[in-house]
Amino acid sequence: MPRGNHHGGKDRTDRDDMTPARARRIVERWMFPVEGSSYMGGLEKRPVIARAKGSIVTDTGGKEYLDFQSGQMGAALGHQHPRIVRRIEETMGSLLHASNTMLHVPRLRLHEKLGEILPKPLEKSLFLVSGSDSIEAAIDLSRKATGGTDVIGFHAGLHGSTSYLTRSLSFNWDRRKHSIVAPATAAILAPYCYRCPLRLEFPGCELQCLDTSLELADANFTAKPAAAIVEPILSAGGVIVPPKGYLKALQDACRKRGMLLIVDESQTGLGKTGKLFGFQHEAGVVPDIVVISKHFGGGLPISAVCATPEVAEAAVKEGYFATRSHATDPVLCAAGEESLLIVVEEDMAKRARRIERRIRKAFDEMAAAFELIGEVRGRGVLLGIELVRDRKTRAPAEKEAASIFEYCLANGLIFQLRGVRELKNVIRLVPPMTTTDSQVDRAMSIIRDAIKSALGRGRARGRKRKRRRD
Repeated sequence: MPRGNHHGGKDRTDRDDMTPARARRIVERWMFPVEGSSYMGGLEKRPVIARAKGSIVTDTGGKEYLDFQSGQMGAALGHQHPRIVRRIEETMGSLLHASNTMLHVPRLRLHEKLGEILPKPLEKSLFLVSGSDSIEAAIDLSRKATGGTDVIGFHAGLHGSTSYLTRSLSFNWDRRKHSIVAPATAAILAPYCYRCPLRLEFPGCELQCLDTSLELADANFTAKPAAAIVEPILSAGGVIVPPKGYLKALQDACRKRGMLLIVDESQTGLGKTGKLFGFQHEAGVVPDIVVISKHFGGGLPISAVCATPEVAEAAVKEGYFATRSHATDPVLCAAGEESLLIVVEEDMAKRARRIERRIRKAFDEMAAAFELIGEVRGRGVLLGIELVRDRKTRAPAEKEAASIFEYCLANGLIFQLRGVRELKNVIRLVPPMTTTDSQVDRAMSIIRDAIKSALGRGRARGRKRKRRRD
C-alpha cells in the first residue's frame, strides 16, 4: 500500500519509523516554518516525542526525559493520568461530539463541579477550547457587562496568540510583529521588583509602579474603561510574583473606575501554585472574571470563562455569547470534570507545595556556590530562576542560560527559558504535580551539572578559575 494511505498496516510501521532524519525532512518540506527566535524555533533539532507517562517523556529513539514544563503545561497532572485516560475511554464509548444547542450529561456535570469549587461569588461558567479562546471571550464579557471598551494588562503579560485581541494583550511579545493591533488595549508596568523599571524598592516604593501606570492609563483611555487583565504570577514573562498587596490595590483601583478585574489562571490555576487558584495567595482579592485552561482537561483542549452571576447576567442582557463548534464536546467536558476531581481528591495543591520546598532547597544550595543564580521566585510547581552574571549589577546571563538549556536537554531534562520582553535569562520549571522526590532530585542534579558546565569546571562563587598546568 502506498506511503501515506490512511488505511492498512503500513501506517503503523511508518509512525514507528519516525527517525530524526525523517522528521527533519517532513519539517523542511511540509511544516509551516517557525520564526527562529520564538520559543518554538528550532523544533527540528529537538527530540521527537513518542510516548509519555507521569513526569517522563520518551523520544522515538527510546531516550527518556524529565518533563519539567509539563508539556505546554497541559500535563500538570502528569502525562496519561490513569483516571483521565479511563474517563476519556468510557465517554468515547457513548458520545464523542454533541451540538452546543443541546445539553448533555458530561457538560452539565462539569458546570456543576466547577461551580462547586470556584471561590464565591464566582459560579457561572462557559466552556471553550483554548486559553486564547477564553481570554478573548473574557474581554468581550467585560465590555458587554460594563459598557466600556479599554482594557489594560501587564507589559510583561502573555494571554495567547491565536486571535487579534489576545495577541494585542500579550505585551511580553513585540506587538510590532503583528503589523496591526486591536484598539483600546494598553500596557501598564508589571510589578517586576527584581528589575523595577522605576528603580525603587518594595515596600518603600508603596507600589509606585501601579500608581504611575494608572495615571498614564487614565490619560490614555479612549472611552469608558472595561477591565484590567492580569496573571497572578506572570509566567511566560519571567515568573514574576506581584508583591504583597499589589493585586488587592489593583482590584480597588478597578472598582473605583467601574472596571472589572479579569484574572488569567491559565498557567496558575487548579493547584499549581499551592492553592486552588493563584489569586488566593492575596487576601481580599475577589476577581469578577477568571479564566482557566492548560491542564483543565488533563491533556485535552478545554478552557473555561468563570464569572459572578451579576457580570454574566449584565453581559447577556447586551447580547453576549461565546462558543466554538467543539467547545462543549462530551469527551472534553468529561476530562475537565475528572481533572477537577483529581485536583481536589488527590490534593494536588499540597503536592505542589511539597515540590516547591524541595526545589527551593536545592537552589538555595546552588546559590551558595554559584553567583549565576540571581533570584528564585514563583509558587508551587511554577518556579523561575533568574540567571545573572553579577548579583550587584544583575546583568542578565542569557548566554549562560542558553548553555544550561542545551546541556539539560542533552542530559534528559526539559524546561523552557523565559524572561521579560526580549530577555531569555529565566529558567522556568513547571514539573507535573505528580513528580516524585527522586525525580526532583535528579532534575536538580542535572541543572547543577549544567551550571558547572556553563561557567567552566570548578568556577563557583568566591573562587577564581585556576589555569591548568600542562
